[in-house]
Amino acid sequence: MIEFIHAGKTYPNGVQGLKDVNLKIEQGEFVAIIGLSGAGKSTLIRTINRMIDVTAGKVIVDGVDVMTLRGKSLRRFRRHIGMIFQSFNLVTRSTVVKNVLTSMVPDMSFFRALFGIFTSKQELAALAALDKVGILDKAYTRCDQLSGGQQQRVALARTLNQNPSVILADEPVAALDPVTANQVMCDFKRINKEMNITILINIHHVDLALDFADRVVGIRSGEIVYDGPVKDVTQEVLDAIYNGAPVPKAADEQTALEAERIAAVKAKQNLKGESD
Repeated sequence: MIEFIHAGKTYPNGVQGLKDVNLKIEQGEFVAIIGLSGAGKSTLIRTINRMIDVTAGKVIVDGVDVMTLRGKSLRRFRRHIGMIFQSFNLVTRSTVVKNVLTSMVPDMSFFRALFGIFTSKQELAALAALDKVGILDKAYTRCDQLSGGQQQRVALARTLNQNPSVILADEPVAALDPVTANQVMCDFKRINKEMNITILINIHHVDLALDFADRVVGIRSGEIVYDGPVKDVTQEVLDAIYNGAPVPKAADEQTALEAERIAAVKAKQNLKGESD
């Protein structure tokens, strides 16, 4: 489980990236984070693996306060959290399988890592990861010969090769055409369901967020203004996230308030009956 407890981030220039964020994410959830550019989406997901440190509150992952981790313990922690970027971050002059194999370097001796010496078992694992994202046939092709969608699949395979429990994706489909973006999102969804990997995806395309995620977190100026299931996202919710409109009450909150009102009315009627 991932939990933000009154988490905040103030940058050295005084900009508040996050303001008093309280959020819980269970294992196996597929969560889309939406909002305007600069709203705090990237800051939010990057505090989970400590690419960015919070300056207030806590971020807890599987019971561990990530701000307490240092050195080897931090590196070991990060092995279980995959990170995917918009720019793919591949060595384009290298083959697809070699890019996937780089995910194993942190666990290797200095000599083997320096000269890129991998075992047959490691290579088979890398090929299996490529098979999971449907590009096994490109294993020995140079990455600079691939399309953008294929390169993002390589990045996803590299992350899967870490055996992560969580995947953080920072605008992974922003540079892709609509058809390819849809295909990559299908890969994320399938991996989420088949492997029970928690996925947090920071995404500008609201339609893709609503099509593929189970839950949406809307952030505005560093504050969470919506957190709920995709089915409850209305135009009012989107106006609150993107246009600064008042935040509508969640359906369950409205139900609870209605129940309280009815209970109060009944209590008043009972008191009146007793006085009569």
